[in-house]
Amino acid sequence: MSEDSKKLSSLERVEQAARDLGLDIVIKRMEQSTRTAEEAANAAGCAVGQIVKSLVFVNAETHGLTLLLISGAHNADTAYIATTYGLRLKRADIDRVRDETGFAIGGVGPIGHRVKLPVFIDESLLGYDQVWCAAGRPDSIFACDPKTLAEKTGAQIIRVKAA
Repeated sequence: MSEDSKKLSSLERVEQAARDLGLDIVIKRMEQSTRTAEEAANAAGCAVGQIVKSLVFVNAETHGLTLLLISGAHNADTAYIATTYGLRLKRADIDRVRDETGFAIGGVGPIGHRVKLPVFIDESLLGYDQVWCAAGRPDSIFACDPKTLAEKTGAQIIRVKAA
C-alpha cells in the first residue's frame, strides 16, 4: 500500500482497493449498526448467510495475519480447518488487527487492508448471486458477486466447518 493510501479513511481505502481490483461496488452507510452478521443482514435486507464476515486470525506457523471470509451463518471451526487444510489459526489481538489491517473489529472489510493478507473464502458464500461485506466501518457495507470477490482477492476456497 502506498504512503498516500495510508492517509485515506477506512471507507476510502475500501473504495480505492475496489477500483484497483476492478470491483464495481457502491458503499452504503446505514442508519443502524452493521457490526454483527445479524445487524448487517437486517440493514441489507438479506439472509444472514449472505453476509461476509471478514475474520482475521494469526497463522500459527508463519505468525502472519490471515483473512477468512466466512458466511454470516457459519462460525470458523479452526480445528476442522487445521485438520483438513493444515492451516493452524489462532485468535488475533484486536490492536494488531487494527494496526495491520487499518480496520477495527466489526468493520474489517475483505479488501483495503494496509498489508497484504492471505485470503480464504467459505465455499458456501459462492452459492449466492450477491453477498454483503463490511466496508471499513461498523455502519457501512457493500454488495458484490462472491465469485468475483474470491477471484479478485486471490482467495482459496475452503469449507469452514465439518459437514
